[in-house]
Amino acid sequence: MKIFKKILKWIVVAFLASTILSVIICRFVPIFITPLMVIRCVQQVKDGKELKMSHHWVPLERISPDLPSAVMASEDARFLDHHGFDFNAIVSAAERNRKHPEKRKLGASTISQQTSKNVFLWPGRSWVRKGFEVYFTTLVEFFWSKQRIMEVYLNSIEMGDGIYGADAVAQEHFGVTASQLSRSQCALIAATLPNPRRFSSKHPSAYMKKRQSRILHEMRYVKKLPKKGEDK
Repeated sequence: MKIFKKILKWIVVAFLASTILSVIICRFVPIFITPLMVIRCVQQVKDGKELKMSHHWVPLERISPDLPSAVMASEDARFLDHHGFDFNAIVSAAERNRKHPEKRKLGASTISQQTSKNVFLWPGRSWVRKGFEVYFTTLVEFFWSKQRIMEVYLNSIEMGDGIYGADAVAQEHFGVTASQLSRSQCALIAATLPNPRRFSSKHPSAYMKKRQSRILHEMRYVKKLPKKGEDK
């Protein structure tokens, strides 16, 4: 029993040390590949599809400032105010899901949570994965700035079939770089984020255009993401 406890102790210590070190390293270095990218490539091969992974890392300064505003308006309006978890949104989502169990489950994941999941974890809805997500989100919020979280989010998030990040979707769908994206294009990209493999910013449906209009309206009211080094 003592040996078991000792082994368990060292496993826990090794896990904490390795994960904290990984988060600290990822604060400074570009992230060129994520678990989701690998999973999607494996799925493409299994399905007999052509292998596609379009991803170009670019610093935050080379991304249109309208894109952070658009994704905050669409995904996480209180991104600059919370510390990783929007408890008001969690309560609202839980209440809505309780009252309307027949409808699609409403989530309340923040940009910080989505970033942690994209970079360090695998997709899924199990309680185990959710527990790891809470853990990594806490680390990310502690060690990274809001600007770094947004930078990694905009570079790692899936934005189409085989398309990851702002610069890749800008070039694939609009023929421009991430810095050249217009306010309207940013809102359209943000409109696809609930399901970017179903909804296209290149060929938007009427529903997508309606979401785009709503996001453009909401962008007027979200706080602007400060530049690196500035206080939020």
